[in-house]
Amino acid sequence: MSHGVNERQKWDVVSKVAELASDERVWLATAMGTGILVYFTYLLVHPYPAYGAGLYLKIASEISAHGYGLPARIPLYTKDGVPFGYPPLMYYVSAILMDVTGVGPITLSRFLPGLVTILYLVPFYYLAHEVLDSTPRAGFATFVLAVTPPVLQWHLSAGGIVRAPAFLFVVTGAYTGIKLFKTEERKWIVASAILFGLTILTHPVYTVFFGTTYLVMFLSFSRTPRGLLYGATVAAGGLAVASPWWLQIVAIHGVSIFTAASGTHTGLGGGTHRLLKQFVYPLDMNWPIVFYIGSFAGAAYLIAKRRLFLPLWMVAGAYMLGKVRFQFPAGAMMTAVLVFEVIIPRVRSWSEQTRYSRSAPLAVIIVITVLVAGVGVSFAGSGLHSHLGSTTQPSFVDDDDMAAMEWAQQSTASDSNFVVLGDSAEWFPLMTDRAILIGPWGVEWEGHNHYRHQLGLYKRTSRCPGKTCLTKKLISNDINPDYVYVPKGHYTVRGIDEYQKPWMREHLVGSDRYKLVYENEGAMIFRVREPMEPTKIPEDGPQPV
Repeated sequence: MSHGVNERQKWDVVSKVAELASDERVWLATAMGTGILVYFTYLLVHPYPAYGAGLYLKIASEISAHGYGLPARIPLYTKDGVPFGYPPLMYYVSAILMDVTGVGPITLSRFLPGLVTILYLVPFYYLAHEVLDSTPRAGFATFVLAVTPPVLQWHLSAGGIVRAPAFLFVVTGAYTGIKLFKTEERKWIVASAILFGLTILTHPVYTVFFGTTYLVMFLSFSRTPRGLLYGATVAAGGLAVASPWWLQIVAIHGVSIFTAASGTHTGLGGGTHRLLKQFVYPLDMNWPIVFYIGSFAGAAYLIAKRRLFLPLWMVAGAYMLGKVRFQFPAGAMMTAVLVFEVIIPRVRSWSEQTRYSRSAPLAVIIVITVLVAGVGVSFAGSGLHSHLGSTTQPSFVDDDDMAAMEWAQQSTASDSNFVVLGDSAEWFPLMTDRAILIGPWGVEWEGHNHYRHQLGLYKRTSRCPGKTCLTKKLISNDINPDYVYVPKGHYTVRGIDEYQKPWMREHLVGSDRYKLVYENEGAMIFRVREPMEPTKIPEDGPQPV
C-alpha cells in the first residue's frame, strides 16, 4: 500500500513538472532569470565595462554639445577627427540619459547593455514560438540565446549600448515579419516598417541582418507577388522612417561616405574563407563549442527533414555579415529542436522499460541546462579563454588607466596629442579630451585603405616589444606625438591579451627622446622630445630577463 502511494506521489510530481513545462510563463521566467544571472555575474567582475564604447559616447557628448544636432565630424579620434556617418538613435538616447540623469559614460556603458540583453529575450521567445510552434522548444531556445557566448560578447559589453538595441529591433522585427509572410495580413506591415527604420537608425550591420532575415522569410513562407510587395513596402517604409538622418548625412558628406564604409571590416559575403571562418574555425574554441555543435547538429537534422528555414537563416546571416553572433537566433532554435526532437525521444526510448522512464528526459534537460548555463555565466564573468586563447570579455581600462587619463586631462595642454598603446586608446579621447594620432575607430567612414592603414599601424605599434620598434614606427609613418601612453604588465590589443616587455620602461626612461612624466602601477606617460632622424635611432641593447 505504502509503495503504491509513493509511486503515485512520484508520478504526481512528474505530471506537475510536465504541466509546468507547457507554461510559457515558466519558460520566460527561466530564460530571463538566467539572463539576469548572467548580467549580475558580468557586473560583479567588471568594475569597468568589457571592450570599448569611448567613440560611441564621444559621439553622444558631441550631439549634446551641438544642441542635439548632428555633428559633421567627431574630434580627437586621429589628428583631424573622423566623419560622423553613424546611425544616431542610440547616441541620442545616450546623450539624453547622461544629460538628464547625470550618469557618466563608464556607468552607462556598464549597465545599459545588460538590461537590453534581458529585454530582447521576450520578443525572441515569441519569435521562436512562431517558428517552432511549441512552448518548451521556444522556451529552451530563449534560454540558450540568453547564455550564448558569441551573442553576449557584443551585446553585454560596452558597445552593446548600440548593438543590443539593434538586436532587440531585429528580433522584434523578425517576429512581425514572420507573421506578415505567413499570414500576408497588412496589419503587420506598419510595425515591420517602423522596426526596420529603427534598425537603420541604430546600426548598419544589423540593418543588413534585418534585410537578410526578411529575404529568407519571403523565400521560405511567401514566394508570392503579394509577399514580394509586402517585403518591398517594409523596406521602403523603413527607409522613409530613417530618412531625416540619411538625407542629412548625404547632404553633408555625399553618398560616398556610405560606400566608403561598406568596404571596411568584413564586408558582405566572402567566399570559401568566409565559410571556414563562420562554420569551421569556431569549432577550435573550448567550452563555447557546445553552442556550435548544438546549432550545427540541429541544422543537419532539419536539413534531413527538409525543414530548411532555420538552416538557411543561419547560413545566410553568418555568411553575408561575417559575424558569428548572427548564427544564433536560428542556432538557438535549432539547438532546441535537437534536444526535444532527437535527444529526448532517444532517451525516452532507451529508458522506457525502467522505473525511471518518465523522469529520465527531465533529468537530461536539467543536465543540458546546467551545462549550457554554466558556460554562458563563466563567459560573462571572464572565466573562459575562448577569444583566440585570450580572456573573454576583457575590460579595456582599469583604475590605473583612469588615474593616468585623469592626469593627462589635468596636466597637459588642451591641444596635446598622444599615441596610446593598447586598447585603452579607444576610451582615451573621451576621458581626457585629448587627441590620439593612431587608431581605427571611426576611420571606416574614410574608406577601406585609410581604415586598414590605421588598424594595422595601431596593432603593430601597440605590440612593439621595445623602444626601437616604437620609434621606428612613429618616424616611418610621420607620427610625431606630444606624448606616448604605455601600459605596464597585462593589457589588450583588439581584445587579445598582451604583456608589456619588462625592458620597455628601462629603454624609454634611458632614451634622449622620451621623458617619463607620469607613472603608476599600470601605465606610463612619456613626453616626446624633438624627433630623431631614422639613421640615429640606436638599437635596443641586451634585454634583461
